[in-house]
Formats: sequence, structure tokens, C-alpha cells
Amino acid sequence: MSNNPEDQKLATLASSTMLRSNSKSAAALRDNTGRTYVAIPVKSGEFEVDSLLAVLVVAKASQISGIEAIVIAGDKPSASSIETIRAEDATANIFVVTEVGALAAID
Repeated sequence: MSNNPEDQKLATLASSTMLRSNSKSAAALRDNTGRTYVAIPVKSGEFEVDSLLAVLVVAKASQISGIEAIVIAGDKPSASSIETIRAEDATANIFVVTEVGALAAID
């Protein structure tokens, strides 16, 4: 669980993006400079990435050097997506928005 107001802002961003886009999930990422990024799942033919990997791609395109936190709303990310984030930045905090709107940490 997170009491950090900045993580709550990510939860709001992810949740509102998911609702606005009528998507099954959305992820919001804050880099180590405080910039935020948001993404939804992407599917095109055989190509498919969940929102967690999609937000990493968006952030990496901006040449981030580290991840402070990521919040995922909606469908839970796959274990392989979480492993990819951990490989990118082992100190990144990863949370999911629970059904009651709280943040639950993914270990």
C-alpha cells in the first residue's frame, strides 16, 4: 500500500485514462525526475503489449534514466511484464489499483 500522494496521482491518471479510452487497463509511470507517462494496451494484428510494457516504451522513448513508480489500473499485468520492469529498474515501485481504489504493491 502506498501513502505517497504522488502515487495517488498516478492512480488517478491511470484510472481516468482507462475509462476515457474504454480500455481494459492503463498504466502510469513516474520517472526519477518526476515526469509522468501513461499508456493503454496496444494490439495490432499479431503484435500485442499490455499497458505496463506500453508505458515503459513511451517512457524509454523519452530517454528516462530510472523509474520511481508505476501504477496499473484494470487488468493485472503479466509476470513477464513485471520481470521486464524489474530488469529495467529493480528499485521501481509497482502498484495496482484495487477494486476499492487503494494501491496494492506488486512484489
